Parts: sequence; structure tokens; C-alpha cells
Amino acid sequence: MSVKFKGNPVVLSAHTIKVGDKAPVVELVGKDLSSITIGGAKDEYQIINVVPSLDTGVCATQARRFNQEAAKISNAKVYVVSMDLPFAQGRFCTTEGIENLVVLSDFVDKTFGKAYGLLLQSGPLKGLLTRSVIVINPQGEVIYTEVCEEITNEPHYDNALNAIK
Repeated sequence: MSVKFKGNPVVLSAHTIKVGDKAPVVELVGKDLSSITIGGAKDEYQIINVVPSLDTGVCATQARRFNQEAAKISNAKVYVVSMDLPFAQGRFCTTEGIENLVVLSDFVDKTFGKAYGLLLQSGPLKGLLTRSVIVINPQGEVIYTEVCEEITNEPHYDNALNAIK
């Protein structure tokens, strides 16, 4: 898979998750420092909205858009995952009025980034997650993925949302 940051190629970790894969179960840290598990089978769809850092314009736009869309969805839990510290995530949510997303951090041991193959291994953002969206059905199977070819570009929101309709 080819991913670029500002036109320059970067390398992702390991196997990047794809449609048809069983979604790995991983434990992440909530903005309140709670432990939250995502992936695997659940009673509803999971939309995992992945950003390098909520402290950038494109990432903030992506989180705001999924926050708006999440308010309209009754059969899915919508997450945003980044490497930001939970304290910064909480501040972002308060400032931006983000109330419909579950905000999670992969800062502890990068379990999510490694398991889903979304950890940047090279480039200026090395150690962060690449911009992507993953949709998991209630049976725990990945039914949609988008890894943005250019990290500075927003994902195709409607494609991800249509995967659960």
C-alpha cells in the first residue's frame, strides 16, 4: 500500500487490515483514562476513524464530521483513534463540542497501530497513526477500509457511512 505525507512516501507497519479480515481486539485509553476495547464482535457496527493528531486542521475536521454523522447513526459506535494523550483529547472534545464520538488514544504501546498495520514507520510523522477509516460489522469482520493515500487529505466520509446502511 502506498501512503504519502506531503507527496513523500512513508512506510506503514506490518500487514494493513483489509476487507474480509477479522478485526483484532485491542485495548485503548479513553479521554478519561479508562480502558476501552474495540475491534472483534460487538452488538453494533464500529466505525473507527483514525487520525495522526487531533491537533491539526485536517484531523480536527475529520473528527468534527464524524461527530456530526455519529449523531444520526443508531446502529453503530463511532470512535476516533490517535496517539494524542488522553488529556489533549479531552480538551479537544470540550473545545470542539465533540459529544458523539468515543475518543481513544493508542499512546501506551501502539497496540492498535501495530495490530491494524496503521503505524507510521518512517517520515516526519513516524510513530503516529496514518489517516484511515475502518468499518467493522457486528460479527467482527472488516467490511470497509480506507487508508488515505495522502495523509494530509480527508477520507471519503460517505463511502464509510454507506458501508453500514
